[in-house]
Amino acid sequence: MPRHMPMQTHHQPRKTTRGRAPPKRILDLHQQVDFTTCGWILTFCSYALAILTLPISIFLCVKVVQEYERAVIFRLGRIKPGGARGPGLFFVIPCIDSYKKIDLRVLSFEVPPQELLSKDAVTVAVDAVVYFRISNATISVINVEDAARSTKLLAQTTLRNILGTKTLTEMLSDRDVISLQMQATLDETTEPWGVKVERVEMKDVRLPHQLQRAMAAEAEATRDACAKIIAAEGEQKASKALADAADVIATSPCAIQLRYLQTLNSISSEKNNTIVFPFPMEVISRFVKNGTKTRKNVIK
Repeated sequence: MPRHMPMQTHHQPRKTTRGRAPPKRILDLHQQVDFTTCGWILTFCSYALAILTLPISIFLCVKVVQEYERAVIFRLGRIKPGGARGPGLFFVIPCIDSYKKIDLRVLSFEVPPQELLSKDAVTVAVDAVVYFRISNATISVINVEDAARSTKLLAQTTLRNILGTKTLTEMLSDRDVISLQMQATLDETTEPWGVKVERVEMKDVRLPHQLQRAMAAEAEATRDACAKIIAAEGEQKASKALADAADVIATSPCAIQLRYLQTLNSISSEKNNTIVFPFPMEVISRFVKNGTKTRKNVIK
C-alpha cells in the first residue's frame, strides 16, 4: 500500500485539471537571476571595465527615462529582477545590459474600413477608433513582439467578428453597446500582453449607394403616406366642424346674412380687380317661390 500512495497523489491533479484551459504564464520578477560561471565572469569583467574607464563610462552607464516611460532591462539576455525602471535615472552595465523603453501614455489608432456582410445579408464598410495603453511594461516586452501592432490587428478581426453577428439596424442604433462589447473582448485578449484597452468608438457605417437610394425612397414613401393620412384626418375633422356650423346657421335666419357680410369683408380687404355686388338672399328666395308656383299652374 505505501508504494501505491505516491501514484495516487500524482494522478489526482490531472483529474481536477482535465478539461480546463492551461494556466497563463506568470512572471516572478523578484526571483534571483541564476547565472552560469561564464555569466558571472562576464559580469565581473563589465564592472571592472566600467570602473577602470571612469569617468568616460559614466555616460554609458547612466540612463534617463521620462515620467511617462519605463525601461525594461535585460542582463545577459535575462530580465533584471524588480521589473521596469523609471521614471528618472537608472544605471546599466556596458556590454552585458540592454534595455528597451516603453511608452505608458494612451495611444490611439484608426481601424481601417472593414467591408463585411451583416446578419441580414447587407454589405457595409465600418471603421472604428481604439484607445489603449501599456499597463505592464515588462509583460508587454516579454510576451509579445510588438504590442501596438498586435492590438491593431486584433482590433480589425474583432470588429469583423462582432459586426458579422449584427443586423444593419443594430449597427446603426446600438453603437454604444457594440463599442462596449468590442472593448471587453479586446481587453480580455490583450491582458496577457500587458495592454489595457481604454475605449473603442465606431466612427462611421457606410452603405452602398444603391442601398442608400433604396432606403431614401422607402423613407420618402413612408413620409408621404403619413402626410396623406394626416391630411385625410384634417379633412374629416373639418367636414364635421362645417356640418356643425351648418346646423347652427340653420337655426337662425340672420346667421346666413352675417356670414355673407363677413365673406364680403374678406374679399374687399384684398387688393384685386374683382367687383362684388351685394344681393339680398330674400329676393332670390322670392323668385324661387314664384317660379315654383308658375310651374305648378302650367302643369295643372
